[in-house]
Amino acid sequence: MDAQLLTLVDLQAFDARIAALEAEAARLPKQIDAIHAALVQAKKSLDALRTKADTTRKDLRSREKDLEVTTAKRAKADARLWEVKNNVEYSAVLAEIEAIKQEKAQGEEEILGLMELQERLAGEIREGESRFRAEEQRAQQDEVVVKKKLEAVETELAVVRAERDSRARELPRPLLTDYERILKARAGVAVARVTNTAICGGCRVSIRPQAIQELKAATTLMLCESCGRYLYWQESA
Repeated sequence: MDAQLLTLVDLQAFDARIAALEAEAARLPKQIDAIHAALVQAKKSLDALRTKADTTRKDLRSREKDLEVTTAKRAKADARLWEVKNNVEYSAVLAEIEAIKQEKAQGEEEILGLMELQERLAGEIREGESRFRAEEQRAQQDEVVVKKKLEAVETELAVVRAERDSRARELPRPLLTDYERILKARAGVAVARVTNTAICGGCRVSIRPQAIQELKAATTLMLCESCGRYLYWQESA
């Protein structure tokens, strides 16, 4: 194979590897962001439970105070039964007492419901806190793993770029410039192989028989007449 063509093939391999590493280097920080976002969401869910429990405690205290007021009203009404002077007043006080009894029963029912809710929320908070601690620990471990991967990718990327630059210096500047122009224009593929199928590996267009013979000889650089990529011959396995 022509030395310059061989260098172009090697450069294409380097650039393909660099593109893959750059994509990975861009993806991994997003993975870390996703780990953080999931943890923030878990914390929000736990905080929402705590807020609901706090609201329930306040409601419970309010209802208990209301019940104290209602109990006092009942005591006063009971006392007035001994002070009435006729049946009309007696009936009125009895009706008031009945209304207070219903008010008290409703209040006690609401308090019972709030106490049950408070107990249930306390259990959910305990479970939520335990779950959050586990998620937090797992998130920290996952972040360490991803950061190590990112560090390894960045290290490899630096090595491959250096090797690529060293290999690129073997090409004449005009040829390297042309290669990089095609690389940019053709989605990161400037050099395409042609096998026994006689099809350009870049654009999948058939290559002329005469061009195939020249390609096999590999005595000069050849461009695909369709996509403009550099071509090289490779026997099918």
